[in-house]
Amino acid sequence: MENQKWFNTYIFIWAGQFVSMLTSYAVQFAIVIWLSLEYQSAEILAYAGIAGMLPQALIGPFAGVYIDRIDRKRIMIASDVFIALCAIVLILILKSDTVNLIWIYILLGLRSIGNAFHSPALQALAPLIVPQKELLRVAGINQMLHSICSIGGPAIGTVAIAILPISKVLYLDLVGALLAIFSLMMVRIPERIKDSKFSVRTISSEFLDGLQVVSKNRGLSSLFLYAMAITFVIMPAVIMFPLLTTGHYGGGKWEMGLIEIVWGVGMLVGGAALGIFKVGFSKVVLVNSMYILLGLTFFLSGVFPNEWFIGFILVTAIGGMGLSVFYACFTAIIQITVQPEMLGRVFSLYYSLAVLPSIIGLLFTGLIAENAGVNNTFVFSGCLAIGVGVLSFLTPKLMQLDK
Repeated sequence: MENQKWFNTYIFIWAGQFVSMLTSYAVQFAIVIWLSLEYQSAEILAYAGIAGMLPQALIGPFAGVYIDRIDRKRIMIASDVFIALCAIVLILILKSDTVNLIWIYILLGLRSIGNAFHSPALQALAPLIVPQKELLRVAGINQMLHSICSIGGPAIGTVAIAILPISKVLYLDLVGALLAIFSLMMVRIPERIKDSKFSVRTISSEFLDGLQVVSKNRGLSSLFLYAMAITFVIMPAVIMFPLLTTGHYGGGKWEMGLIEIVWGVGMLVGGAALGIFKVGFSKVVLVNSMYILLGLTFFLSGVFPNEWFIGFILVTAIGGMGLSVFYACFTAIIQITVQPEMLGRVFSLYYSLAVLPSIIGLLFTGLIAENAGVNNTFVFSGCLAIGVGVLSFLTPKLMQLDK
């Protein structure tokens, strides 16, 4: 698809995905605000984060095998339908006068299963439509759309939770899912792999094939290792942003929303820069530099005095920009390095390998935040992230990966 039609097809798909992500971000942030204000507990936020990530981490590698063998469009439609059904059940639960948190965790976990199929399928879709020379720019545009969702989602979620009960806010998820399904049904997407019979042996074999693609390329395996490490050290702190805002800086629901919006603005700037300007130097250097930049922003967020809320806003925006540039470059490196028929397995493998360590980190972060303070958690995470960045620059195979 080396003509202008690829752009029209991809934008049409992303129009539906954009609305779905926007409503999903809004609902997700509304749930975070509700949990934060209702329970004021780092442990509860940590458990909610684990519930939202653990199922995706466990089934992700095997989901990748299916993604590479089945029509990716059908997988995304089925995932959107499943996530919408989870939203309906969650609405019914939250309408009750007494809410059992166990059911909240279970529904968050079920949504995670849907995302285990949806997210890597969406990433693996791009090389089937987009010319290789345009993949980095498209990755930058994708980050822009994610960033707009990061800005608009919390804003919508904050307003919604301020005027509506949490059960009614969840209806936004249903609207987004329906529009995403419609956009996928209206386009034709080329597939390189046809349906075939499944067996435990073939699934295990193809999962190992995806693992071997990464392990045989020492540069790629180093990229995975450091990306996993950075997720391990920053993800627990990211989940604690609302408590840092309310606890250390003395904010409320509007300040929580503002911080999420500012983070999204930073991501938008990072994605826009990659989408507009052609990168003329190593994407690996950019990835490694963003590790250090992210670490600095987390460190400063924790050490600023509680009256420096403006400084906290500024470094949060810079951190969002760093994360956007990191993920876009990371995605483009994999899409260029790995054969298209293996991308579903490789992306699913990454999501799982990155999430499992971060879940362990969340368990410890909840305890650290409860005992040592949320701001000290950010300081510790920032120092570790800077260390990951320095080590990545000192790894020769990684530095040669995209040369």
